[in-house]
Amino acid sequence: MKLGLGTGRAANEFVRVLGERVRTGLAIVGVPTSEATRELAESLGIPLTTLAEAGTLDLTIDGADEVGPGLSLIKGLGGALVREKIVAASSRRFVVVVGAEKVVPRLGVKTPLPVEVVPFGLALCERRLASLGSKPTLRAAAQGSGPFVSDNGNHILDCKFAAIDDPGELDRAIREIPGVVGTGLFVGMAERVLVQQDDGVRVLTR
Repeated sequence: MKLGLGTGRAANEFVRVLGERVRTGLAIVGVPTSEATRELAESLGIPLTTLAEAGTLDLTIDGADEVGPGLSLIKGLGGALVREKIVAASSRRFVVVVGAEKVVPRLGVKTPLPVEVVPFGLALCERRLASLGSKPTLRAAAQGSGPFVSDNGNHILDCKFAAIDDPGELDRAIREIPGVVGTGLFVGMAERVLVQQDDGVRVLTR
């Protein structure tokens, strides 16, 4: 089985459990969505390949920062939104694992929307994103030494909206801005969301 391996806290927990299953004989090969996930998977002995070599994946498991109506998602606070979206789009099935606090009635009320942009287009992207009603903030590196740089060599603007009521339309509008590489809006992609709730799991489907 060919698995896409997501990025972030929930995805890391899945990768750790997957590593235990691999050690007991589970036959899979993984495609990581970030360098951080690649390093974690390698440390656990999970066989890895590239997306080019794997082709279509059977399943991708990932987390999300927010889950809204219709299983529309905001992803990317971990900085891997573009690779996460490419891997999810390359998969027959895309399943998301979250805690109950991530399920919201409206996207964007609590969480900013990450938008990855090429450095040369940063100023233009900031102006155009502001014209769409957001307050874009350039993400800083964790060490505080300059801007955050994605695995693709780009910057991320965290865009605060009052709310996102039409995520599909907003995603299209942002992607039309020259210099934008991708957005953290995942619309019509998740097949189901597994929500950890108390001692059980609630399954949301589209």
